[in-house]
Amino acid sequence: MTNQKPNQAQAIPNTTSPKTAKPEAHRAQTFKKLLSYMGNHKFEFLFVGILVTVSGLANLFGTYMIRPVVNAAADRQSQLLTTMIIVTVVIYICGVLSAWGYTQIMAKAAQQVTREIRKDLFAKMESLPLRVFDTTKFGDLMARFTSDVDTVSDAMNNAFASVIQSFIQAAGTLIMLFVLNWQLTLIVAMFYLIMIVYVLIASKVSRRYFREQQKFIGALNGFVEEAISGLRVIKVFNHEKASMKEFEAYDQRLETASERALSYSQTMVPVIVSFSYTNYAIVAVVGGYMVLNGMSDVGSLASYLVFVRQAAAPINQFVQQTTMLLSALSGAERIFEFMAQEDEPDQGKVTLAYGRKDPETGKWSESSIPADGWVWKHPRANGTCDYVPLEGNVRFEDVNFSYVPGKQILKDLNLYAKSGQTIALVGSTGAGKTTITNLLNRFYELDSGSILYDGIDIKLISKDDLRKSLAMVLQDTHLFVGTIMDNIRYGNLNASDEECIAAAKLSNADSFIRRLPEGYQTMITSDGASLSQGQRQLLSIARAAVANPPVLVLDEATSSIDTRTEKLIENGMKSLMKDRTTFVIAHRLSTVRNADCIVVLEQGEIVERGSHDELMKKNGFYAQLYNGMFELS
Repeated sequence: MTNQKPNQAQAIPNTTSPKTAKPEAHRAQTFKKLLSYMGNHKFEFLFVGILVTVSGLANLFGTYMIRPVVNAAADRQSQLLTTMIIVTVVIYICGVLSAWGYTQIMAKAAQQVTREIRKDLFAKMESLPLRVFDTTKFGDLMARFTSDVDTVSDAMNNAFASVIQSFIQAAGTLIMLFVLNWQLTLIVAMFYLIMIVYVLIASKVSRRYFREQQKFIGALNGFVEEAISGLRVIKVFNHEKASMKEFEAYDQRLETASERALSYSQTMVPVIVSFSYTNYAIVAVVGGYMVLNGMSDVGSLASYLVFVRQAAAPINQFVQQTTMLLSALSGAERIFEFMAQEDEPDQGKVTLAYGRKDPETGKWSESSIPADGWVWKHPRANGTCDYVPLEGNVRFEDVNFSYVPGKQILKDLNLYAKSGQTIALVGSTGAGKTTITNLLNRFYELDSGSILYDGIDIKLISKDDLRKSLAMVLQDTHLFVGTIMDNIRYGNLNASDEECIAAAKLSNADSFIRRLPEGYQTMITSDGASLSQGQRQLLSIARAAVANPPVLVLDEATSSIDTRTEKLIENGMKSLMKDRTTFVIAHRLSTVRNADCIVVLEQGEIVERGSHDELMKKNGFYAQLYNGMFELS
C-alpha cells in the first residue's frame, strides 16, 4: 500500500531565490519563541547580562584611565600616578573575573535550553500523525535535530554575551567620546551611522540566503540518508554514477546558497575595518591640530584615540557574530516551523481499565487490580460511566478513505469481525488491505463512515488505549538497539523475563535465540543486521505475542520466512491467534485457507467474501488467484 501514500518530498527547486524567505513577522515570532525557552532560565541569563555589563564597563573605564595616567605622568605626580595605575589594575581584574563568570554560566544555560528544545522537538515528532512522515524525508527531519539545533546552541554560547557586550561598548564608547571631546565625536558619530546602516542592509540580504542554506542542508541530509539505507540496491543496479550525479546536484545547490549567504555576511568585517581606519586617521589629524592650538590636552587626545580605535570594535564584534546569529535564526525557524504543526487529533475519552464481572447480574465494573479482564470505561455526559468488556468485535461501516484528496482508496467499505474470528484480507497491491489495518489503529482519519470496536466508535477511544488493545506484526520488521529480551519486551514493558521467553517459544524463536552466544542477552544493533530476515520476523511475532492483545494484525507476517520456518511456526501462530480477533494480510494464499472469512479486495472495494471452500466453489476472482490464473503483485 505504500505506493498509494503521498510521495516523499521531491527534490527542492534548483533555486536560492530570496523570494522564498519568510516574512519579517515570522522571524519575530521565531525570536519570541526562542526567548520563551531562554525565559525558563531567566535568572541565569540575567546574571550573565549583569556580568557582561560589568565586563564591558570595566573595559570602558580601563580605557578612560589612560587620560589620568598620562596626565599624571606628564605632570610628574608619582603618587597620583601610582594610585591611578592601581585603580586601573583593579578595574581590569574585575573585568576578567566577570568575563570568566559569565562564560561558565552561559555554557550551562545554553546547553539546558538546547536540551529542552531537543526534548520538545522529539515529543512533537511522536505526537504528529503518520501523514507528516509520509511527506517528509527522514534526513531533513534529522537535520532539525542536529545541524539546526547545533546552530542555535552555538549562537547562544558564543553570540548572546557578545551582542550585549557590543551594545554596552558601543553606547559607552560614544558617551566617553562626547565627554572627552564632543567636537571630534561628531566625526565619529557620522562614521558610526554609516557602518550601522551598511550592517543592517547586508544582514537583511544575507538572512534570506541563510534560510535557503539550512533548507538545502536538510535536503542533502535526506538524500544521503536515503542513499546509505539503499546502498545495497545502488550497487546491485550499478547506480553509483547516477547517484553521484544526483548528490552533486544537491551539493551544488547547498554550495550556491552558502556562497550567497556568506558573501554578504563576510564582506561586513573588511568594510567596517576600512571605515574605522579612515575614521581613526581623520580624528587623529583633527585632534592633533586641536592639541597644537591648545584646544585639548595630550592625555585627553591619547585616551580619545584609543576610544576611537575601539569604536569600531563592538560593531566588528557584532558583525563577526552575524553569520552565526543569522544561521541560528534560520535553524530556529525550521525547528519551530516543524513544532508548529498540528498534533495527531485525539478527542477520545474512552479508556481501558481493569474489569470485574458480577456473577449474579453479569454487569461489569471497574477493578483496581487485574480481575476478570479488560473493559472499556465509557464516561457519559451525566457523570456516570458505562463498562463494556474488551472482546475484540470490529465493524467497518460505509468507510471511505483517501491518502491524497481526490484519490479514493477505500470506497463504502463494510466489514465485520466477531470476537475470536480470523479475517483474511486478500487482493493485489494497492487494493486497500494495509490501509484497513492502518485505519483500525487510527494512524489516519476517515473521510467518512465509522469503525466500531466492541460497539464503540474508535474516534471516542483514546488512541493510546486503542493501540494498547492491538498488536501488529508488520512485513518490514524493525528491531531497536538493545538485547533480544528488550526487543521482545517492547510489546509489553511490564512483561517479566519468563513471559518474554514464553512468547518466544510461542513464535518458535526460542530455539534460535538459545543458539546465540549470549542467548536472550545478545545485543542487537543496526536493526538486527546480524540476524536473518526470518529470525527478525520471528522476534517481531514474539513481540506481538507478549503484548497479549485481543486483536491481532498480521501484515505479511510470514513473507520473509522460508517455507520450512513457516511450517515450524504454524502451530505457534495458531496458539497466538486463538481466541483473538485476527486480521491476516498475505500474498501466500495457502496461509489463509483456515481463516473464518476471506475478504477479497480490488481497488478499494470488497468483491468477494466467504470461507476458502465457499470462494473456491464460486470459481470467481479468489479461485483464479488461488489456482495461479492471476498473480498477486
